[in-house]
Amino acid sequence: MNRFRIATLIAMAGVICLTAAKAASPAQLPRLKVSENKRFLICEDGTPFFWLGDTAWELFHRLNREEAERYLKNRADKGFTVIQAVVLAELDGLHDPNPYGHTPLKNDDPTQPNEEYFKHVDWIVNKANELGLYIGMLPTWGDKWNRGRGAGPEIFTPENAAAYGEWLGRRYKDKAIIWILGGDRNVETDRQKDILRAMGLGLRKGDGGAHLITLHPRGGGHGSAAVFHNEDWMDFNMLQNGHSGISNNHVFTREVYDLKPVKPVLDGEPVYEDHPLSFRPQDNGHSIAADVRRPLYWDLFSGAFGHTYGHHSVWQMYAPGRRPVNGPLMPWYEALDQPGAGQMQYGRRLIESRPFLTRIPDDSIIVPHEVPTAVPGAGIKRYIATRDEAGTYAMVYAPVGRAFTVRMDVIKGGPVKAWWYNPRNGEATAIGEFPNQGTRRFLPPDPGEQLDWVLVLDDATKNYPPPGQRGRK
Repeated sequence: MNRFRIATLIAMAGVICLTAAKAASPAQLPRLKVSENKRFLICEDGTPFFWLGDTAWELFHRLNREEAERYLKNRADKGFTVIQAVVLAELDGLHDPNPYGHTPLKNDDPTQPNEEYFKHVDWIVNKANELGLYIGMLPTWGDKWNRGRGAGPEIFTPENAAAYGEWLGRRYKDKAIIWILGGDRNVETDRQKDILRAMGLGLRKGDGGAHLITLHPRGGGHGSAAVFHNEDWMDFNMLQNGHSGISNNHVFTREVYDLKPVKPVLDGEPVYEDHPLSFRPQDNGHSIAADVRRPLYWDLFSGAFGHTYGHHSVWQMYAPGRRPVNGPLMPWYEALDQPGAGQMQYGRRLIESRPFLTRIPDDSIIVPHEVPTAVPGAGIKRYIATRDEAGTYAMVYAPVGRAFTVRMDVIKGGPVKAWWYNPRNGEATAIGEFPNQGTRRFLPPDPGEQLDWVLVLDDATKNYPPPGQRGRK
């Protein structure tokens, strides 16, 4: 595979660290680090990195190599950049063998990894990297250190967690990896905290600090920040804003964004597409594409540096013959092309089409209606806004087709060029140019409850490309 092909694949996959990527080998992508302002992730050369993740928790455990390649190519083609997958998987991952008959550990001992199992993990990591995808690698699901209501067994101590972390770190130190501790569990005791800290420090010792570290928490709170925000080895915060789809849990994203010291924040598990809403399908039905688009824009406009998508069939790699978890609607290979998965890239393209590292949340752009529950609204009908620190652009996400008013003086340069951006197909339509003073009322093109839109306001003198176009001037 030649260097031109590598650069092309990386561009398709959405990594915009193009300078470093042009010289990359098939298994080498640019290292990632936290930006100087502590709000974003960037590549070695300082260019921005947009995390567009997919939850493929059972990828290493349940898919053979042909299936894994099919999955990874699909996600690369759709503009994803990070695949979140678990080494010691949730669904009986210690004892149910992978497609080649191998389990990950000998005698359930984290200090005795099974080389044959990890050869398959290696293959998937290498294939993902070839396609321009980073692996967000969870060393283990949380039931192995906090069983709770899960399958378990609990196998970790602080001592073996450190050894396992160091071993993993050494093995993957030269791969495009982001470490994700946790695995959908709360940290409830000092011992559990010690286990996770030991594993994190072990990873750092093993890879020499080559990769960033975060933690995937249980849903409905402040996530990794609640326990490890002040610890230096935790590079950025991750939340699980949950699977209700009927509330605006992105408020947690903004609360963590506002914490001190400043750290980047990401929603690592919002509502999945085709998921039983609030786990009560008999009352709420299953989520649809509109339900997964809303958290994408809510989280980004609340200050998140990227976003994670998930599909209820894909995370568990459900297929006929496997025990279904919480009523998946279709096999994983059919779910790959559900509309929400393809629409995630439009949010990414929108953010990348404007200055990246100076974006801040700012709901004051929106002028409240005399009935504030209409605009800026509440629940799933909540409007939200973001802008450039210097005032060269602003964006307002309208989840419904209801007229709203914005402050035009948020744009600090010349006249304001306004656009409608369609989150369902990535198309931009110019509205016109207006003075950058006073307020102005805008009505989305389609007055439908599931037809969301983004209003984009630009300083016309900057000559930005249409929203969603990758080239930035």
